[in-house]
Amino acid sequence: MSRTDVPAYEQVKTFVKAQIHSGALRPGDAVPSETALQEQFGLSRMTVNRAMTELAAEGLLTRTRGSGTVVAQWHRISSTLAVRDIHEEVLERGHRHSSTVLVLETVKADGVLAQALGVRAGARLFHSVMVHYEDGVAIQLEDRHVNPAAAPDYLQVDFQTTTPTQYLFACAPLSEARYTIEAALPTATEAKALGIQRSEPCLVITRCTISGARVASQGRLVYPGMRYSLQGNFQL
Repeated sequence: MSRTDVPAYEQVKTFVKAQIHSGALRPGDAVPSETALQEQFGLSRMTVNRAMTELAAEGLLTRTRGSGTVVAQWHRISSTLAVRDIHEEVLERGHRHSSTVLVLETVKADGVLAQALGVRAGARLFHSVMVHYEDGVAIQLEDRHVNPAAAPDYLQVDFQTTTPTQYLFACAPLSEARYTIEAALPTATEAKALGIQRSEPCLVITRCTISGARVASQGRLVYPGMRYSLQGNFQL
């Protein structure tokens, strides 16, 4: 689907979500005003208001009369989710893991990615897209951007014998991870790769991994809702 096929209010939602997921907007930060978004996207106030209202209904924004709109506070429990490797998860269930590499390339960082990974706009990044399978059934699409300074040999790795998570654990030991988790519909490309309909809800995890003082990678992990359930241990 091209950008022009996307409803106007969804373009605004996608922009604001990208700012939140990248860390450009943190919990408690004020989001751009409706007037600013009107001017940026050339849309009516009603259209922008619909986008902001839906984002608030989804729990991403908090709107307070007289105080404006800010990014909603994340529950502290979100920080206790363990970073799991999909290969290990599948093996623990007694099943067979396999994967297919769809994309392995070098790209230039746009403004959102540059801010998320702490590099300058236009800087070189590594990009991979993979589908992970459990006993031959697609359960995860992994779309990851990697900082070459953290994993300089990333493009030479054989991802038929290891996973990006395993490799990054080895070359860029994890010191911190940031998550956002949401229910969303897949893009046309994601649905095709996972073998599902675009109308099938998915669990989408956006995860930023940090090694020392450096952001190592940012990944978008898409799980078909009918094939996957999120499990973990939580500590309050």
